[in-house]
Amino acid sequence: MSMGAAAHQPSKKEIRLVITASSLGTVFEWYDFFIYGTLAAIIGRTFFPAESEIAQLLLALAGFAVGFGVRPIGAVLFGYLGDRLGRKYTFLVTITLMGLATAAIGFVPSAASIGFAAPVIIILLRVLQGLALGGEYGGAAIYVAEHAPAGKRGFYTSFIQASVAGGFILSLGVVLATQAIVGAEAWAEWGWRIPFIFSLALLAISLWMRLKLSESPVFRAMKEAGEIAANPLKESFTYPGNAKRILVALFGIAAGLTVIWYTAMFQVLYFLQNALKVDDTTAQTLVGIGAATGLIWFVLFGWLSDKVGRKKPIVIGYVLTLLLLFPLFKMIGDAGNPELSAAAERAPVVVSGPACGYDPFAKTQKGECGRLLDYFSKKGVAYSTAEAPQAGVTIGGAPVADTSPAALDTALSAAGYDLAKVHPDGWRIAVILVGVLALSALSGATFGPVAALLAEMFPARIRYSSMSIPYHIGTGYFGGFLPVISQYIIARTGDPYSGLWYTFAVVLMALIVTVLWLPETVNRKVEQAA
Repeated sequence: MSMGAAAHQPSKKEIRLVITASSLGTVFEWYDFFIYGTLAAIIGRTFFPAESEIAQLLLALAGFAVGFGVRPIGAVLFGYLGDRLGRKYTFLVTITLMGLATAAIGFVPSAASIGFAAPVIIILLRVLQGLALGGEYGGAAIYVAEHAPAGKRGFYTSFIQASVAGGFILSLGVVLATQAIVGAEAWAEWGWRIPFIFSLALLAISLWMRLKLSESPVFRAMKEAGEIAANPLKESFTYPGNAKRILVALFGIAAGLTVIWYTAMFQVLYFLQNALKVDDTTAQTLVGIGAATGLIWFVLFGWLSDKVGRKKPIVIGYVLTLLLLFPLFKMIGDAGNPELSAAAERAPVVVSGPACGYDPFAKTQKGECGRLLDYFSKKGVAYSTAEAPQAGVTIGGAPVADTSPAALDTALSAAGYDLAKVHPDGWRIAVILVGVLALSALSGATFGPVAALLAEMFPARIRYSSMSIPYHIGTGYFGGFLPVISQYIIARTGDPYSGLWYTFAVVLMALIVTVLWLPETVNRKVEQAA
C-alpha cells in the first residue's frame, strides 16, 4: 500500500488516551454482555418460567447464547461501516447500542406480570447486545493496533484483551456490591435489576472518553490516499489469500481461545455453584478474585508475543490446556466440596432401567427411569446409568427399595451426601484460587497476543470486516454456546466433568489448525497486506 509514509505518528499522550478509552469502553461493553451470564439463574426464574430450575437455567443460557449467535451479523454490519466510515465512529455506535439494550433489560417486567412477552423481549434485547458486540471488539483492537508503534503492538493491544476479562470481573463486582447494599430479600425481588440499569452510567463515561479520540492514523491515511474499500465484505472473501486467513482465524484462533476463556470463567463458576454446592456469593467472589489476579497473564503474554512471536504462546497454551484441563478441574472439585466428592467416589449412584434417558427441557420425563434421572439432576448429584429390565437405583452398590423423592433424600443422606451449600475454609479457598489462576494463565497465553495477531493478519483496507467476521463466528458459536452445551451434557450424563470434553475437542481442533496453517505475523506492518 502507498499510504505508509503518510500515516500520522501519534504522540505518547495520544497513545495513552487511545489505550485508556478503548480499554475502558471494552470493559464496559463486555460488562453489559456478561452481566446476563452472571445472573443467569435469576434471569431464568424471572423471564423463563419452567418446570425445574435446571430447565430455567438452560433456557436462560440459551438466551445468553442467542446474543453470541447474532454477533457475526453485527461483525458483518459494523465491520462494513468500520472499513467504509472509520474505526472511531463505528465503535461509538456499538457501545451506545449495547448500553441502551443492557439498561432496558433492567426495566422488563417479569413473565409473571406480562407472560410470554417477557422472554420475547429479553431475547430481542440479547439480539441487540449481540449485534453491538459484533462491532465492538474489532473496532477497539484495530484502533489500538493502528496507533501502536512497531515492537509494542502485542503489549498495547493486550490491554484490550484484558478488558474482556475486566468486563466479567466488573459484572461480578457490581453484583456483589449491590447484594451487600440492598440485602438478600430486596436483591431477589428487585435489586438484581440495578446492575443492568447501572449500564447507563458506564455508557456515559465511555462516550465522554471516546468522543475525545481522533480517527486511526492508518484509516486517515487510506482515506487521504483514496484507498478505502468500496465493498469490504466482498473483498474480505475475494482478496488474494484472505479466505484462507479467515478460516484459520476462525477455527485456529477464535474458537480455541474463546472456549478456554469461557471455561476458565463461566464453567468454573457453574461448576462451583451447581456441582460442588459452594455458596453462590463465595463462588462468585472466588472466580472474580481469580479472574482479577489473572489479568496480568493477558498483558504478560501480549508483551511476550512482541519478543518471541504471536504463534508460540498460543500453541503452547493449547497444548497445556489439553494436558491440564481435567486435572485442574479435579483439583478444584476436591477442594471445593471434598465431602461431596468423597461421597460420590465411596457411594456412586447408578440409575438403571430400559432405554434410560433424560430430557432437561421436558415437563415430564418418559418412564420411571427418566423420573429418577430428573431427581438426581435437580439435586446436582453425579450418577451413571445402566441397562436393566426394571427401573431402579443403587447407592454404593446397595439397591434402594423405595425410590420416592423423600426416600431417596434419606438414602443419599445415609450414604454421606450432604447437599447443603458449603463455605470452603482457608486452605480450600487457596487451592481453588490456584486452579482458577492456572486456567486464567492458559487463557492469557492464548488470548493475550490475539488482537495484534489478527490486526497483522489482514489487509488494512478490509481489516475491520476480515478480522471481525471470523472472530465473532468463532467466539459467538464455539464460545457463546459453551455454557448451555456443557451444562446440557452434564445434565444428560450426570457427570459434572463431562462438559469439559466440549472444551477439549474444540481446543484440539484449534491446535491442529494453528500448528499447520497459522503464519507468524509479529514483524508485519499494519499498513501492509498479510
